[in-house]
Amino acid sequence: MQRSDVLAGVAVAAGGALGAAARYALVSVRPWEPPGFPWATLAENLLGCALIGVTLVVLTEVVSGPPLLRPFLAPGLLGGFTTYSAFAVESVRLVDAGAAGTAAVYVAVSVVVGLLLVRSAAVTTRWAVVGRGQAPVRGTPRAARRLEEDQ
Repeated sequence: MQRSDVLAGVAVAAGGALGAAARYALVSVRPWEPPGFPWATLAENLLGCALIGVTLVVLTEVVSGPPLLRPFLAPGLLGGFTTYSAFAVESVRLVDAGAAGTAAVYVAVSVVVGLLLVRSAAVTTRWAVVGRGQAPVRGTPRAARRLEEDQ
C-alpha cells in the first residue's frame, strides 16, 4: 500500500467521523419509532444526495484542490452523513410493524427523489458555476478535456 493510499484512507475516516457525528445529531433531534415515518433519516439522505451532486461538480470541474479533499468530502463526510443501512433497517422495521405502505413510500421517495437531487444539484451547480463562461481550473478533468478539444 502506498503512502497516498494510507493518507486517503485517513482523510475518508476523518470525514466519515464528522459526517456520522452530524447524522447522529440530526437523528437525535427527531427520534423515530415505527410505524411513524423516519423523517430525519429521509432528510439527511436527501440532503446528502444534493450535496454530493454539488461537491462532485465543484471538485471535478471547478477547483483543483488538495488531493485529499475529494476523499475527505465525498466518501468521508457525505458518506458518513448519509446512511443506507439505517434506511434499509427502518424500511424492514416499518414492514414488520405492519406499515408496509409507509415503507413503500419511504423506499420510493428515498430512491427516486435522491437520484433526482443528485442530478439536479449537479446540473444546477454546473450551470451556476461552470456554465457561465468561467474557464475550467487547471488540473481538473474539465480543463484536461478542454485542452484536448482545443488541439
